[in-house]
Amino acid sequence: MTINKQTPMDNKLDSTLDIMRDGYLFIKKKRDELKSDVYEARVLGKKSICMGGEEAAKLFYNQELFQRNGAIPYRVQQSLFGVDAIQTMDGDPHLHRKLLFLSLMTPPHQKRLAQLASEQWKTAFVRWKTQKHIILFEEAKALLCRIACDWAGVPLAEEETKERADDFHAMVDAFGAVGPRHWKGRTARNRTEEWIHGVIENVRNGELEAAKGSALHEMAFHKDHEGNLLDSKMAAIELINVLRPIVAIATFLTFSALAVHEHPELKERLRESDEEYMEMFVHEVRRYYPFGPFLGAIVKKNFVWKDVEFKKGTTVLLDMYGTNHDEKLWTNPNEFRPERFRDWEGSLFDFIPQGGGDPSKGHRCPGEGITVEVMKASLDFLVNEVEYDVPSQELNYSLSKMPALPESGFIITNVQEK
Repeated sequence: MTINKQTPMDNKLDSTLDIMRDGYLFIKKKRDELKSDVYEARVLGKKSICMGGEEAAKLFYNQELFQRNGAIPYRVQQSLFGVDAIQTMDGDPHLHRKLLFLSLMTPPHQKRLAQLASEQWKTAFVRWKTQKHIILFEEAKALLCRIACDWAGVPLAEEETKERADDFHAMVDAFGAVGPRHWKGRTARNRTEEWIHGVIENVRNGELEAAKGSALHEMAFHKDHEGNLLDSKMAAIELINVLRPIVAIATFLTFSALAVHEHPELKERLRESDEEYMEMFVHEVRRYYPFGPFLGAIVKKNFVWKDVEFKKGTTVLLDMYGTNHDEKLWTNPNEFRPERFRDWEGSLFDFIPQGGGDPSKGHRCPGEGITVEVMKASLDFLVNEVEYDVPSQELNYSLSKMPALPESGFIITNVQEK
């Protein structure tokens, strides 16, 4: 690759170990050090380009310049997304399948899942009154697994809920992991694919009825852009790509509880305010706390941007966490301040906790609306329906660990009706 003399560089022989050490801050630290939103580095033995900020995000989602096929490491496909899933697709095949996902995540579906969450939190409260302590993250995982399967039409016995929820989380937890955590995610992925593959087959052969319009039915009978019925294994992989992200909202819910605990003055605001403030609070949780660290793409054709040569085949990493904490975009970005979203103009490229761009045309997560509505319903329960104590515990989280989570999982005690 021809190196432009003006190109900012990370001169290390390989920056892969820095990813393991710095985690979410990997790209942002080097951007700050080089005073540049784009620089070259060697990652996993390959020359790569790292970038962040609103302009970089806008560039990253230009489908004429970048592709996703080949960008996601195979080991990540084997644990998090599934091999050859929608996240690896481009062009018409991707758009056709994306429309299926979007059809399952419309406002009525969002409201239905929020309603199911509210009902399940109230059911959980009855049990909580008899327990000495509750680990909120564990409760949220199981609850979200239960409502995801209920909404999607996937049969789930109560006695297997914890195991299935743990498996969905293990896939996510394997994302930034090596060793035992990664292999646990791989095992969870294989076990879950076998389960959902069996469900898809049972729907197709008539042994199990799936309501038309449900996620299960639509995935089971979806035809690709050429009119062919999806392979049943691929249908299972994509159905998991609907269910798993809903269970992953447990991380955001745990950070929501942490935000309320760390900013008790905002608890009264949440109780007294309207839905607008609740939504601002939820957005600030998604901006401030760590979720996705960065995204990858492959350059489709040679071009130059900001004096940096982007050569066909080069891996490009977009800094999600750093963009959400960019001083040029957010005043005092390391402060938790929901009011910042009162005047936010809704840019598709400055606030990217689940990706950027238009979800109907690109690779932005189509389930953001579900995330927001479920978070609002859950937060309403925590601040308006119950009272609880937060005992001394380890609430710190490490930005080096991807994904991050408060170490204790957020323990609450003495839960009572408000």
